[in-house]
Amino acid sequence: MRLIGADGVQLGIKSLPDALELARQVDLDLVEVAPLANPPVCRIMDYGKFRYEESQKAKESRKKTSQVTIKEVKFRPKIGKGDFDTKVRHMHDFLEDGHKVKVTLQFRGREMAHPELGAKILDAVLEQLGEAVKVETQARLEGRNMTMVLAPEKKVVKKPEKNSTKPTAPGDETQIASESGESHAENEDK
Repeated sequence: MRLIGADGVQLGIKSLPDALELARQVDLDLVEVAPLANPPVCRIMDYGKFRYEESQKAKESRKKTSQVTIKEVKFRPKIGKGDFDTKVRHMHDFLEDGHKVKVTLQFRGREMAHPELGAKILDAVLEQLGEAVKVETQARLEGRNMTMVLAPEKKVVKKPEKNSTKPTAPGDETQIASESGESHAENEDK
C-alpha cells in the first residue's frame, strides 16, 4: 500500500505491518483514504481529530446554505380594501426576506361562476407588488382555488436590525418619511 505520513509527505509503498508499525511509533492511526486506488492509499493521522474537522466543515457548509420557504397568503373574491392592503404588505415582507409566496384565492358557492373576479384580484396583487417580484407559476384554477406562486426578483439584502449601533444621518430620516408619504398617497388614489 502507498503510505502518506502525518505531515503529508509520501513515504512510498509499504506493507501493512510496516505501515502499522510506523503509525504506532508516532502514536497515530493508520487510515485508508483511497481503497480503490492501485495500490490502496493509507495515511497516518489522528482519526478522531480528522472526523471532528470533517464534521465542522459540514456544519459550516450547512450554515451558508439558505432555506427558501414558501409562505401562503389566502384571499377571497369579496375581500375588503383594508384586508387586501394588509395581506399584500405581508407578502411584500415575505418577499423581502427572500421567501417565495403562494397566493391562493378561495372560491365558495356561486363565486365559482366568476373566476374573472379572482384573476382581477391576483392582477391587483401583482400591480401593488410591482417590479420586485417575478411570477414563478402563473395563476390557474385548481378545483375551488386559484393559485399563483411568486418569488423575489433578485437576492435582496437583509433589512438592518433595529438595535444596530450605526447612527443614521438626519437626511436619511427625511428621505424615509418622504418615501412613506408617497406610498400612502398612491394608496389613497386607488
